[in-house]
Amino acid sequence: MGALYIAPTPIGNLEDITLRALRILREVSLIAAEDTRTSRVLTRHYEIDTPMTSYHEHNKLAKLDEIFAALQAGDVALISDAGTPGISDPGFELIAKAIESGYEVIPLPGASALTTALVGSGMASDRFVYLGFLPRKSAALMALLAEFADRSETLVAYESPYRLGESLAAIAAVLGDDRRVCVAREISKRFERFYRGTARQLCDGFAKDNPRGEVTLVIAGADPAAEVWSEAQVKQALTERLETGEALSRAAGEVAKRARWKKNAVYRLGVKSR
Repeated sequence: MGALYIAPTPIGNLEDITLRALRILREVSLIAAEDTRTSRVLTRHYEIDTPMTSYHEHNKLAKLDEIFAALQAGDVALISDAGTPGISDPGFELIAKAIESGYEVIPLPGASALTTALVGSGMASDRFVYLGFLPRKSAALMALLAEFADRSETLVAYESPYRLGESLAAIAAVLGDDRRVCVAREISKRFERFYRGTARQLCDGFAKDNPRGEVTLVIAGADPAAEVWSEAQVKQALTERLETGEALSRAAGEVAKRARWKKNAVYRLGVKSR
């Protein structure tokens, strides 16, 4: 009865892999990879000839029998396209099933866009909240941001470059124009870049020019000493939320939290402005 190794792989530069991970990939009887075409670039580079099978969102149920049969005979390594398996990918389901079935699960330390972006942002890293991939729909995104509007922890999320402008606009609308944000693009690749500034600055900068490549967003936590908003700030934030189709009652409640106003005062302002 073998063990399931969780082996992080490079998020860009092929040197971003540990010596231990390379040894494990050579020694196991099977590598379960998110995309075998992508993973073979890595294995060819390091002259690893271990048999490989695909394991991804669309075949995860069909592949369980094959992977557990391999575990009965020896060790298996789980890898993703890049970074640490199990972070926002179906690897966590295989890991949970292996633990439930009594197999030893051995996670290896290694590359992760999540932690790399966090420490590179220059923001507080002693406490943070990982939001995963941000919601595609505007209303769901606004609701998620509102849920964490008053939290002091740094927020980290993955986002598609094609929706970056919309997400930055939502961050500015819900969390405030002056909330600090870092856009980490193409981490560990040739065109790696960290864009740091306020939500409004980055929103304006990416309004017409979404970057290519993978993006990780790092958002500063709320300042507990933040001042009470002016009426003009409240009106602007309320208008932006209402323009997305959000109900006045909900919008007033969320803006009131950020503005340090009473909800009924914000609600009256919204009715008056209509």
